[in-house]
Amino acid sequence: MKKPRWSQGRLCRWLLVLACMCGVLVQGASAMSIRELRALERSDPEQGEEYVVYYLLGTMEATLHAEAAAVRAGVPPRICLNGRRLEPDMAASLYRTELRRNADLYEADMPVALVFANALATVYAC
Repeated sequence: MKKPRWSQGRLCRWLLVLACMCGVLVQGASAMSIRELRALERSDPEQGEEYVVYYLLGTMEATLHAEAAAVRAGVPPRICLNGRRLEPDMAASLYRTELRRNADLYEADMPVALVFANALATVYAC
């Protein structure tokens, strides 16, 4: 009779290591919070503002792509550009306007992407 290639203990250890690695990868992909974005801006007096603008631009693009994917999957649209263009320099003003407009709604530990999704849904409502 042939010996099994994997013993039960070895297989369990392998699955445990694999689960831990997946957990680390998933945690590393978490979104930046409002507090973390403010800290990033203050961390570098010379380029902190530019870091924030680039992050907000990426968040705006990701929000639009996620919205497009949801619409393709059959979800009713929340953001309708209707032929209007979103310029890169609009990202920071959209974000800051939404934070001012609904200051009592957002807490410092909420993700920046949530603020951006709400800003785009308010300004470009369907």
